[in-house]
Amino acid sequence: MVTPQAWVWTFVGAYWLYCIYWGIKGALQAKTASGYMIAGRQLPMWIFILAATATSFSGWTFVGHPGLIWKDGMAYAFASFYVLTIPITGAFFAKRQWLLGKRYGFITPGDMYSYYYGTEAMRVLVVVVAFLYSAFYSAVQLLASGSLFHWVTGIPVMEGAMLLAAIVVFYVAAGGLRSIAAVDALQAILLVAGIITLGAFVLDALGGWAVFSSQLRTVEARYLQIPAVMKVTAGEQIWTGTMILTYMFSLMGIQSSPAFTMWSFSNKNPRPFPWQQTFASTFVVGFALFFFTAIQGMGGRLVGADVLGIRTDADLVPALMTRYLPPIALAFVTIGALAAMQSTASPYIGTGSTILSRDVYFRYIRPNAGHREQIWTARVFAVIIVVVAFVIAVTNQSALVMLGGLATAFGTLMYLPLLGVVYGLRVTGLGTVLGLIAGIAAVFLTDILVPGWKYPLTIHSAGWGLGIAIVVGLLASLLGKESEESIARRREVREWLDSVDGPTESQKKWRKAMWVVVPVWYIFAIGPGAVLGNNAFSFLGFPPLWSWQIAWWLVGIAMMWALTFKAGLSLTTDEQIARAEKETRYVVHEVAPEATVGVAVTRS
Repeated sequence: MVTPQAWVWTFVGAYWLYCIYWGIKGALQAKTASGYMIAGRQLPMWIFILAATATSFSGWTFVGHPGLIWKDGMAYAFASFYVLTIPITGAFFAKRQWLLGKRYGFITPGDMYSYYYGTEAMRVLVVVVAFLYSAFYSAVQLLASGSLFHWVTGIPVMEGAMLLAAIVVFYVAAGGLRSIAAVDALQAILLVAGIITLGAFVLDALGGWAVFSSQLRTVEARYLQIPAVMKVTAGEQIWTGTMILTYMFSLMGIQSSPAFTMWSFSNKNPRPFPWQQTFASTFVVGFALFFFTAIQGMGGRLVGADVLGIRTDADLVPALMTRYLPPIALAFVTIGALAAMQSTASPYIGTGSTILSRDVYFRYIRPNAGHREQIWTARVFAVIIVVVAFVIAVTNQSALVMLGGLATAFGTLMYLPLLGVVYGLRVTGLGTVLGLIAGIAAVFLTDILVPGWKYPLTIHSAGWGLGIAIVVGLLASLLGKESEESIARRREVREWLDSVDGPTESQKKWRKAMWVVVPVWYIFAIGPGAVLGNNAFSFLGFPPLWSWQIAWWLVGIAMMWALTFKAGLSLTTDEQIARAEKETRYVVHEVAPEATVGVAVTRS
């Protein structure tokens, strides 16, 4: 008789062979720096839709999210709304970043920010943010993978984490972003299917929906409600409306992070953006999270920690898998969980190593480095990032989701420079630099440095960091004078971008409506107004707060469709693509001619 562990290793072995295959294939195809680092700007539509979705939702979603629903109840389940708040960031920024990358030849976000703001300090800060983000977020995936392996195979946690890291480093370092995207495409399917499969088996084991929903009435009220009054606490997560809202700010940082700027640059064209944002993320992943992760979390609450043999939220999903899944289903869900972990670790390791290679090594140390040297340097930096992530994983045993929240908070800070580049927020180079420094300090201060200051007033560190970054950035922009060259450069970028991406009359009307709809949605779906869900309607056996979440998710699907398609934030015309391809004005070089970096080359 084949043991469950044998099925797991068979499925995992086949999955890892797939990863290794794409690492080898990517290595054979990666002949140039841009080919390795941003897939030669040729990612096809369906690959990006799946890969960007996999990158946005990770082992944190697969393991940490149901675990915190079990721990904190349906108040934490509001975090499922990141299926909207993550892609809404892409709706605001992705298309315009692609247009800029195509016209000016940007490879890294450091290229874009340093050129637009006229200061190399922005490049340095992007390196800092990218490194912190990559290390912390990869640490989350390593912790999750080690825990999962321990539960399903008995392998010690760190040995399991090392196995995952070895596979990830191989295909990331070997093939670059093209390999990452190809593997992520499969991982997106495995991730969603794994979440739904586990939730379905748990529901069936508990007697089906009718029994499950009736048993929910016996759960303590605090697990089915959101606190109506703000509670000030030191270090503990209290899921008030304010905390949920600012926590969503943190998760919005996933698609404003330096990694997603490079994903934007990598596309053949922007046509995949609205489909990924509206359907793949908001609808498909939303369906999995609002129903099946909640079933896992609340199902674990009904069964009980003693029965499941769990001590922390990170143990819930592995315990459900080993208790309720038959051998083949256990093997399938295991590779779904591994896919979820790798799908986020790999792109952040890959883009982080590229940023270190291009913006540190190539920019300052070896400006004459050729394609091959840049590629190998990026491979070395990929290994370094994983080593740092391991150190973080070993020394920080806090909740998976909270560690990930710290990482994404750094990505949220990039709203400040993005609002300037993409929409013309009046911040100068000095203002942006000082704002980011202040924001990074605020995130550290309100998250890990001073325990008594952790999430003061139940505002997540991302909320404090972004608010302080914008205030400091705007105030500092009023100080000092800028050179005429910097002012002229920003004006040229703004005028070109606005001429290419100006809204039609119909889109203007939709955008005016969205100025009302989006804030209302934020207030009542994930903000202070969410407290009304405690005593709201109930349908089909769902408790009131769960019913509230599902209703606002459905409203959110319509809202995202209106933003991306009808308001035109992500929709791209053939004319826009043609202009970006024709009116190129390269300001960075893939390989520096005669040791010169950043010399403008115009091509019409």
